[in-house]
Amino acid sequence: MDIREKVNPVRGIKFKGNENKTSNGVKKLPLSPGVYIMKSNKGKVIYVGKATSLRKRVSSYFSKAVDSKTDSLLKNIGDIDHIECVSPGQALILEAALIKEKKPKYNISLRDNKSYPYVEITKEKFPRIFISRPKQPDEKILFGPYPQAKTLKPALTLIRRVFPYRSCGRMPKSVCLFFHLKLCPAPCAGKVTLNAYKNTIKNICRILKGQRKELVKELTAKMKKAAVEKKFEQAKILRDKLLAIDSLYKGNPKVHEIISLKEILNLSKLPLCIEAIDVSSLGRNDCVGSVVVFRDGISDKNSYRRFQMKTARERDDYDMIGEVIRRRYSRLVKEKSSLPDLIIVDGGKGHLARAHKELELLGIFTPLIGLAKRNEEIWTITKKVPLIISRSNPGLHLIQKVRDEAHRFAHSYGLVCRKKRIMNRKGKLIKLEKK
Repeated sequence: MDIREKVNPVRGIKFKGNENKTSNGVKKLPLSPGVYIMKSNKGKVIYVGKATSLRKRVSSYFSKAVDSKTDSLLKNIGDIDHIECVSPGQALILEAALIKEKKPKYNISLRDNKSYPYVEITKEKFPRIFISRPKQPDEKILFGPYPQAKTLKPALTLIRRVFPYRSCGRMPKSVCLFFHLKLCPAPCAGKVTLNAYKNTIKNICRILKGQRKELVKELTAKMKKAAVEKKFEQAKILRDKLLAIDSLYKGNPKVHEIISLKEILNLSKLPLCIEAIDVSSLGRNDCVGSVVVFRDGISDKNSYRRFQMKTARERDDYDMIGEVIRRRYSRLVKEKSSLPDLIIVDGGKGHLARAHKELELLGIFTPLIGLAKRNEEIWTITKKVPLIISRSNPGLHLIQKVRDEAHRFAHSYGLVCRKKRIMNRKGKLIKLEKK
């Protein structure tokens, strides 16, 4: 499947004929960051802009007095599309790329005397990349100008996660923190060849120039070649880069969450298929368990499974988790079905240990984590202490979303079982009274 098929299409606000253009349709836009794309009646892109809040920014065009240039733009709008982004930084890069690619009529260069930031690439053996405000821009390899440095920095970080590069002023004698964070390939320690590093710089330039089609085409060809040659690890790395580039350009938060999750858990591949386990015990006879499935960051409700406890001790969470794991994955093994890329257990160290024991007995070594609710601690088998990450991390958001869905599904099934049991009991009482 083409990775572009996984991205939700942008939704347009249509203006029919010469009707009065108001902000009514704009109210449907999200409040999230993103890029808005204004088109003519013939579908040609005439303006591209970025926004911290799409609804507020686009609404501003219709809610106040505008200058003659903006008034001319509004008269020529036939459609407004938008692309949601994870952050203003991502919107900044996407806006610049689309302007270079589409060359909209109403986008003009920044020509005043202000000192705007640029992305600078040095001409060293191993070029470094950083934000600068050059006095003589023509003498350097520069991309820009960009209106704000505060949004440019996180945008460059997004690019750096896909294509790690050097940013230090002087080459150090040993690897630094950026290497351990996988943001620099460490040419200082000979961890990357000159040709490989130059290719990375070439790809970054393509992103900044808006040449995504050429970049995606080249990386896709390399990925297919690696797969044919059975270089599967190399193929996985290229696949991850393609998904990350797609996320950068299309503003797909799901892909961004998946990539972040892979990084925080240090997984060998992207967790495109995630399963979460939870149990619920509303009463003595209403002990149930659930399995929810997320594919590409989106819930796959047709693959959900629910269980009424058969062997677990009454209201024993560990036993119940063990039974759900055993029944779910023994069946997948028996049917030779594909296993998930990540399994999440709702609970802490004890729940995780029991789940791991059951998986080991089945000969399954799928990555497994537990998420404890109190402090949102991530427990893993290999560490004695939990992993605690920023509450703003998109990878954590994905884990929470999957965990919460497993909890909802298990609890709702428990309520259904209790209701049926009560209804059956009442039915029997009515029959006895009739006799």
